[in-house]
This record gives sequence, structure tokens and C-alpha cells, in this order.
Amino acid sequence: MTTSHKTRLIGIFFGFLLFFCVITANLIRIQYFQQIFFKNLAQTQYLLTITEESSRGEMFDRYGKPLAVNTESTSAFITPSTLKEKELIHTFLKQEFPQAYQRLLRNPYAKFMYIKRKLSPEELLAINNANLKDINMLQEKSRLYPYPCTGIITGMTDIDNNGLFGIELSCNTLLKGAPTIYLLEKEARSRYFIKKEIEQSGVSGNNLTLTIDRDLQFLVHEELKNTVEKLHAKEGSVIIMDPLTGDIITMVHYPDYTTQTMHDISLTKNSLISNVYEFGSVMKIFPALAALEEHLVTPDEIIDCENTKTTYIDGVRVNTWKAHGAITYAQVIECSNNIGTSKVTQRLGPLLYDHLKQCGFGQKTHIALPGEQKGFINPPERWSNASLFSLSFGYEINATLLQLAQAFCMIANGGYIITPKILLHDPIKKSLHPIYSDNTITTMRTILTNTINHGTAYKAKIDGYTIMGKTGTANLLDDTGEYNKHRNIFTFICNIEKGTYKRVIGTFIKEIPQKNVFASTTAVPLGERVAHTMLIHDKII
Repeated sequence: MTTSHKTRLIGIFFGFLLFFCVITANLIRIQYFQQIFFKNLAQTQYLLTITEESSRGEMFDRYGKPLAVNTESTSAFITPSTLKEKELIHTFLKQEFPQAYQRLLRNPYAKFMYIKRKLSPEELLAINNANLKDINMLQEKSRLYPYPCTGIITGMTDIDNNGLFGIELSCNTLLKGAPTIYLLEKEARSRYFIKKEIEQSGVSGNNLTLTIDRDLQFLVHEELKNTVEKLHAKEGSVIIMDPLTGDIITMVHYPDYTTQTMHDISLTKNSLISNVYEFGSVMKIFPALAALEEHLVTPDEIIDCENTKTTYIDGVRVNTWKAHGAITYAQVIECSNNIGTSKVTQRLGPLLYDHLKQCGFGQKTHIALPGEQKGFINPPERWSNASLFSLSFGYEINATLLQLAQAFCMIANGGYIITPKILLHDPIKKSLHPIYSDNTITTMRTILTNTINHGTAYKAKIDGYTIMGKTGTANLLDDTGEYNKHRNIFTFICNIEKGTYKRVIGTFIKEIPQKNVFASTTAVPLGERVAHTMLIHDKII
């Protein structure tokens, strides 16, 4: 080997040695001196921490059929501070997701930003077709409601699975549970992040069973929908309760938010508990109970209704829908005569207020639903000369349809005030003692049964079943503070029985354009159809 060859080999050796030393020094620099820097860079590019709500409790009807269940949805996000194709992302978002584009412009260096959560199939396809490396996907939990007709009861959740209204809101804490915090790691060959480890374990929400019968809710909703549309009414409601347990079997309103193509936030409220009305003659039941209980009248006492539609009692004008002469007090209620009702209620004086409060009016039922109104009874200290008469036939007192049904349950169950409930496993709550005597309840049941058989609610009669009920047609107040005889509400409340089976049904219809219509021709036929549907469904034959 020549000297020149040796020199070259030595040069190559020292060259490789130098190269090795440089690499070793660089590795030492990366591993020891810049370890934190590169670790943070890797975590920024491939690791994310995200909080995910635990599995939300599901809802079921009284027979275990699903009302609100969990499902999976896909969400898309970017990490603005580390974008590789910034211009392409801006162009894509501006065209397909303009709201996300505006958020990106406001926060160009954010570490995390959702493009859209709970993507529709069309949005997911657009993202996949764009095939942009900076867009990442994540699977999230979302909510599904198989039966939209239960919407005013179940409510719905927002994008973060928090309750917005209905049971979803009132029982949000129970349903929600505690969140889980995940560390996410990006897959090297896809845009998806996967869950790597749990930093904080969550707790699943509690399932809830409601008192609702899902199938009957649907059938009644369809019946109400057909009636409202046929009558061209503004809206309508139906409630069915078990008077022995307080269970709400159906609670239906039409139209509601699930039936509208345009979103109207006002339709998300449950009108059966959030809207109060002066129901009119259907309220005659309760002054009658009071007068009978106080022994101020008997069902057989003859009351002079003066055979006129208009009269004056102590200088106060009183109108009624039909003229009647001298008839029994039972017939006064059966025929819904305002003059006869006013004359007997006058005997009660301020005691009427106490009896109405005792029946649950003017106070919340405390049902486990948000937005309940307590209603109002004009107190004696604010009464005018006409107040007693107005209260006797359903004015100067407003209430919800739920309150009316609760009060009627008291007549159906033997005199006990029972708390309405929507959660099946809640305990039954009722007054310790009947608030009216057996004699008063029995007398009132007879009068209300005759109202079905011979009075204003005869169209609700169903052979083979015991039905008792009362109608009410009332005028609505205009913005001027005057009652408008062309704007009406129509109400019917009844109890249907066979053996031990009992159900209270309340029907309500608001504002029909036709003239000369009454509850007897609108709310009563609806009640009869609902009762038929219910009896067939429940196999009560």
C-alpha cells in the first residue's frame, strides 16, 4: 500500500469519525438539551386532550320502549396553529363551511377548532372528497328521538348533549353523568384521531322511565292533528291521566316544534303546563263541589233560571247560552246555565276562593317538567260586584290544562288531590285525606254522568262504559282588555271507567274560524275519539 493510499484511508476514517461525532452530538442535543421542545412539538402535531361527555342516560316509556337513545355522529376539526395546507383549507371552508371559516379568521393560531359537529351525510361526503390533510375526524355521541310526537315531553339536547327543554332539561344532571377526559393520538396514515388513554374517568348518566305510553301518545297525536287541521283551529291539546296514581299517560299538543318545517322556538314549550286560560263553564264543577260540601244547596233544589238568556243579579248583568226556567240544581250544571250557577255560587261568598285553592288552582303541580305556570285566582280583596258570578262560570281564574286534569282526578278517585307525575318510579303523592266528603263526591259524579247522558256533553257517551264530564266554551281577551266573542277556546274534561280501570281525559281546542261553534261540537267529539282509541289500545272491552 502506497503512502497516498494510506493518507486517503486515514482521511476517510477521520471523515467518518467526524460525521459520527456530529451525528452523536446532534442526537445528544435532541435527546437531552432539546428534549422538551421536540416532545411538545410532537404532542402539538399528533396528540390532543379532549373532554367527552359520558354516555347520556336514555329514556323509555312505561313499557320499556325507547323515547330518547344515544347514537354515534362524526365531527370534523382542524388545528389552526399547525396547518400544512393553509390556503386550501381557507378556500374549502369559505365555500363549504362559511361559519367555520369566519371562526378561523378570528382565531388563526388556535390549537383546536371544530369545523362542524354532528356532520350530515352530505357534509361528510364533501370533506372526504376534498381529501385535505389538515381536516381530522372524530366520532362523538349524539341523541336520537324515535318518536317525535313525544318531543314536548322528552325535549332535546344541544350540540354538547346538554338538555334544552323538556325532561332533557329538568333531569339534565341525572341524565348527563360526569365527563371523561381523553388523550387523543393521530393515526399516521389517516385523518382520524383515536383515543389513546383516559386522563379522567367519567360516570354514565341514569336511564329514566317515563309514565308515557309511547304508542298511545302517537295515536292520540294523530287524532289531535287531524281534528285541528279539519277545524282549521289555531292549536289543540290532549292529556290522559290515571287518577289513582297521577301517571300522565299521554300529553299531546299540536302544532309543536317537531311538526314545523321552520324552526319556531315558541313551539318547544309544553303548552299543557306553560299556557294558562280562563276555561269557562268547565270550571262550574268546582263551585258546585263547594256549594254541595258547605250544604248551601242540594242537587234537587229548584233554581229559578228566569227562562231568559240575560238577567241582572244584584245589578250585575249575567248572560247564559240558553234560556231555562225553574230547574233543579243538578240540571243547572248538566245544562251549563250561567244564571242558575251564579245564584248558587253567590251563597258561597269568599269561601269559593278557599275551595278553588284547595282543588289545586293558583299553584304549581310541581311536575318534573320545566316551564310550569301556577295560574291565578282573583282573591276576595280584589273582587268587584261581578267577581263571584265570573268565578262561578270560569272567568277571573286561569289555569293550565294539567291543573284542570289534576282537579278532575280528585272527583274520579274519591276526593284525593293527587300529584301528576311524568317519571314512572316517582312515588305516588296524594292528600292524606279526601278533601270532599263521600256524599259530595257521589253527588257530583252523578251530576257529571248525567251531563254525558243528557246534557251538553252527550256526544261523548260510549255504551258499556261509565263516563262523567263537563264542557266549557270561553271567550279570549284581546289586547284591548275586552273579551272577543269571536275568539274562543273549547274544553272538555271527563273520566271514563270500567271496573277498576279509570282514565281522565282533557281535550282543548283554541280559536276556530267558524261561527256558532261550542265545546259540545268540537272538544267533546275529539274527547270521544280519543277515548275510543285509548280503550281499543288498552283492550278495555
